[in-house]
Amino acid sequence: MAVKDINAKGGVLGKQLKLEIGDDQCDPKQAVQVANDFVKKGVVFVAGHFCSGSSIPASDIYAEEGILQITPASTNTKFTDDPAAKGIKTIFRTCGRDDLQGVFDGTWLAKTYAGKNVAILDDKSAYGQGLAVDTQKNFEAAGGTVALRDTYTSKEKDFSALVSKLKDAKIDAVFIGGYHFDVGLIMRQAREQGLSADFVSGDAMNSAELWSISGPAGEGLRFSDASSALNLDSAKDVVAAFRADNYEPEGYTLSTYAAIQAWAAAAEKAGDIEGAKVADALRSGPIQTVTGELSWDAKGDLTKSTYAWYVWHEGKYAQEPLN
Repeated sequence: MAVKDINAKGGVLGKQLKLEIGDDQCDPKQAVQVANDFVKKGVVFVAGHFCSGSSIPASDIYAEEGILQITPASTNTKFTDDPAAKGIKTIFRTCGRDDLQGVFDGTWLAKTYAGKNVAILDDKSAYGQGLAVDTQKNFEAAGGTVALRDTYTSKEKDFSALVSKLKDAKIDAVFIGGYHFDVGLIMRQAREQGLSADFVSGDAMNSAELWSISGPAGEGLRFSDASSALNLDSAKDVVAAFRADNYEPEGYTLSTYAAIQAWAAAAEKAGDIEGAKVADALRSGPIQTVTGELSWDAKGDLTKSTYAWYVWHEGKYAQEPLN
């Protein structure tokens, strides 16, 4: 949609954009293959990758080739911290960072479940572990004590042993750093085994697929994510166009659209598609996007991120009002 809309307005620097799509299946090795394939195809900009564990190894290749990269979804702090420490300036994101989300999640958990038994789990991935570690740090800093800290292997089918641990520890609330396909299954098996604990997670729960896996067991799942752009004036026309195509722009749709918008605007501003020049243009001032006015710091992180809670109810999730 973003490429189509930009091309309809004349493209970038008088040239039409050609979209290339790669699927790394959230696998670091395949992400490297996708990145190398993009290099061979002469790609000048990458909106991606999705999983932090894929974005990080792929970023090494893009940085070496001078290709500008903006991830709409990878929140692990290392994605921007490590390249910045090496002086690399062509890596950005249009989403927040785990350390900021961890403050939001951890302090809320400590306040809400004071005196209760809280478990923190992660799937050992760059994203899941990063978010869980930052959430735990802030949970404990706010006075909380973790009753159970454990990990699990992503994409397993049987989580009964993990659920038994949670039951034995009399857990009242479970925070999970991981992806929706695992959390949905864990919740379903937890309810089947009689565990009534509350489940809380992060932004990877913003997929409609979750309910197709969890079924009614997903009821009440709470997750943190950036405040929704769906109702912003800047997103109104684009959201309407997506819905007219019978597509609900959930999850990272709008942040991906914004990433492509930002690159196009910066390339026009720079008068060039060279990665370093576009990067300088991105940092030179705010850019208007579908998700509002965005600006970036020296690392390539957004200068402002606002988090909110979302709750799943009867197959859909909705944002709670901001305090």
